[in-house]
Amino acid sequence: MPSQPVRRIATTALCATILLGTTAPAFATDSDPGRVSSTEALRAPVPGADALLGQVSALGGMSSVVTPVTDLLTAVLKADDGKLSADAAQKHADAIKAAIDAAKAAAPATPSVPATPTTPKTATPDDSKAAPTDVKGDALTALQTAVDALLKASTAGDVAGVATAATGVVTGLVNLLAATLLGGGLPAPTLPGLPKLPTLPSTGLPLPSSAAVPQTPALPQTPALPS
Repeated sequence: MPSQPVRRIATTALCATILLGTTAPAFATDSDPGRVSSTEALRAPVPGADALLGQVSALGGMSSVVTPVTDLLTAVLKADDGKLSADAAQKHADAIKAAIDAAKAAAPATPSVPATPTTPKTATPDDSKAAPTDVKGDALTALQTAVDALLKASTAGDVAGVATAATGVVTGLVNLLAATLLGGGLPAPTLPGLPKLPTLPSTGLPLPSSAAVPQTPALPQTPALPS
C-alpha cells in the first residue's frame, strides 16, 4: 500500500514538470518587454510596402489594358483584308471597354486646384499650352476612341481605314504607357545607355509676380510760382 502515495507524488511532479516546460517560454517572453518573438518578427511589414504596392498596381493596370488591345490588333491584322465578324468585334470591344473602365476607376482622383483670385489682365503665356491635369485619364479616353475607329473600319471591311486606325491604336497604347511611366510615381529607369526621360509638370504655368508688372511712372511736380 505505501506504493500508491509514491506514485501519486511522482505523477504530480511529472505533470508539474510538463506544465512548467510548456509555459516557460511565455513567462520568459512576458518578463522581457524588449524581446520580440519570432512570430511577431515574421509579421513585421516590409519597409515602404504601401508605395511599392501602388507602383505594382500601376504596372498591373497597364497590362490589363495593353493585353486586350494587342489581342484586337493581332486579330485584325491577321484577318483577311483586316475584317472581323460582328461577333468577334463585339467580344474584343467588350473586353477593352471593361479594361479601360477599370483602369479609370483605379486611377487616383485628381486633386482640385484652388481658385485663382481675380487679377488684372497682364501679358502672360498662352494658357492653352498648360499641362493637362489628368494625363493618364486623357490617354485612356483617346485609346478608347482609337479602338472604336479600328473596330468600325474592321467590321466594314475598309482595308485602308484599318491600316490608319491600327496605327492610331498603337500610338494610343504608347501614349498610355508614357503617361503611366512619367506620371505614375514609378522609379526612374536605370538601364545603361537609356536617355533620361522627361517628367510631366504637375501644374500649369505660374502667374507672373507683381515685380514683373511695370509700375506707373510718377508725374513731375509743378514748380511753385514766384510771389
